[in-house]
Amino acid sequence: MKKAVGHEAKTNRWGYFFVAPFVIVFCVFNLWPTVYTFLLSFTDLKGLSPSFKFVGFENFTKLVKDVYFWGALRNTFIIWGINFIPQLGIALVLSIWLSDIRLKLRGRGLFRAVIYMPNLLIAASVAMLFRSLFGFNGYAIAPVNQFLRSLGIYHITTVNGEVVRDAFNLFRSVPFSRSLVAFIQWWIWYGHTVIMLMAGITSIPISMYESALIDGASSRETTWYITLPLLRPMMLFILVTSMIGGMQMFDIPFLITDMRGSPDFKIRTTTVYQYNMAFQGRNDYAYGAAISVGIFVITIILALIIFFFLQDRSDIKKQKGGAA
Repeated sequence: MKKAVGHEAKTNRWGYFFVAPFVIVFCVFNLWPTVYTFLLSFTDLKGLSPSFKFVGFENFTKLVKDVYFWGALRNTFIIWGINFIPQLGIALVLSIWLSDIRLKLRGRGLFRAVIYMPNLLIAASVAMLFRSLFGFNGYAIAPVNQFLRSLGIYHITTVNGEVVRDAFNLFRSVPFSRSLVAFIQWWIWYGHTVIMLMAGITSIPISMYESALIDGASSRETTWYITLPLLRPMMLFILVTSMIGGMQMFDIPFLITDMRGSPDFKIRTTTVYQYNMAFQGRNDYAYGAAISVGIFVITIILALIIFFFLQDRSDIKKQKGGAA
């Protein structure tokens, strides 16, 4: 290997100088916490105890048998699925519509900005907003209950033989709570998905669409035979990144009700459960770290499965053919 000399060596030294701040910040605030969490998962550290000992795979054995963790994982996938399916479908329709050269829509930039705007909001503030909108109390002060009361719609119950009209406590409903969390996730992130899909569409050579127009292909045919097949890598990327984000879903399900995933712990996601174990109640930091490692491993396995089953088989055959 040729050794750098003179001006080249001086340039390399300046390169290391400018890269060093990022490397230092990354190691201190990202790499080391990750390594420390992994090491902590093999201990029995709890609360403010000054001492702890290594217990091997005891926390992971407990995790595998923890029905509450698997229940939280199930909740996570249900909420993510309710969010992701309409997110991808609506974003796909909007991206194709905004990118269609035949429509010649005006103000596309404005549409993109408006659609993307919810992604700029802080998820925690949005969760608190919806919590106040759909809140419950006996006087029906919350806006949604006020609106329902103006329409003459009440929650009617019978107490000691008397009919009582009260406000709706919507957060007691599991389907409503899950749907609300999924809706907030969809509303915040569908604009980002639209922008990503539009970027994928604009990367498709315009000559392909022009050739299809000359051959008399309709908009539906160009979408089905050109746009969708060539968008497959981008949709695969969106699926994997959305799944990773779904596994990290925390702030909205944490804040929308009682910070423990009520009602009946049906909106308690894996990260909410990890927070409950590590920073509430027993303050079991070691087990919380084991849950984090478990989430990481499950995410990696699911991402590999998605890539294996959804990867274009023609590309694999080409790579094998080229290697041969």
